Amino acid sequence: MKKILLLLTLLVTFLGTSHAQSPDEDQLGAWYMYFYSANFKESNWGIQGDFQYRDWRGLGDREQLLLRSGITYTPKDAGVKFTFGFANITTGQFGNDIDNPISENRIYQEALISNTILKRVLLTHRFRYEQRWVEDQDFRTRYRYNLFINVPFNNTKLVKNTYYFAFYNEIFLNGQRDIGDGRSVQFFDRNRTYLGLGYAISNKLRVQLGWMEQTTNNWQKGQLQFSVHHTF
Repeated sequence: MKKILLLLTLLVTFLGTSHAQSPDEDQLGAWYMYFYSANFKESNWGIQGDFQYRDWRGLGDREQLLLRSGITYTPKDAGVKFTFGFANITTGQFGNDIDNPISENRIYQEALISNTILKRVLLTHRFRYEQRWVEDQDFRTRYRYNLFINVPFNNTKLVKNTYYFAFYNEIFLNGQRDIGDGRSVQFFDRNRTYLGLGYAISNKLRVQLGWMEQTTNNWQKGQLQFSVHHTF
C-alpha cells in the first residue's frame, strides 16, 4: 500500500510539473491589438478602450484575451485626459497541450498627459492604477507608468499619409504583495519595451507593426505586435 501511495504521489507531482511550463524565451510570441477612442459630440466626455489577443507563439497557444473599456473626461485647457474603466482578462498557460485559463476582472483609473518637443517628438505619459480580482488570489492592486514617444517622418503630426517611429516603455509595480494562501509576489511586476513603425491611413485610423520585449521576475520574452488605432 505504501508503494502505491508513493507512486501516486510521484505521478501527481510529474503531471503538475509537466503542465506548469515556463514560456519558451527563444520563441517569438505575438500580440494583436485594436485601440479605439471617441468623444461624445462637443462635450468633455468620451470613451476609449482596447481589445487584445496575445499568443505565446504567434497563433494556437493563447497567452491572454484582454477586453478593456473606460469613460474619459478631458478638462478644458488642462492638457490631461482622465479615464475610469473596467477590464476582463483571460490568461492561458504556456504550451498548447493544456490551457487551464485564469480569469481576472479589473477596475482602473488613469491619466494621460501629452506634449510635443522639438516640433515633432510627440510624448505621452500614462499613469494607471489598477484594482485586480484574479481567480484564486486575494484582492490586488498595481501601479503602471508608460512613456510613449511617436516621431513622424514626413509631418509634424500623425495626420493622413504620415509614416512615424513609435517607442514605449512601461513599468509595472505591485501594491499588495500577499496574494493569499501563503503566496506572495515581488514589488517589481514587469517591464515592457517596444519599438515599431506606424502609418496613418487617415486622420482617424493608424496601423503599427513592432517588437516588444517583456521582462518579469521569472522570464524574458520577445513579442511581435500588430496594432490598429481608431478614433471615431
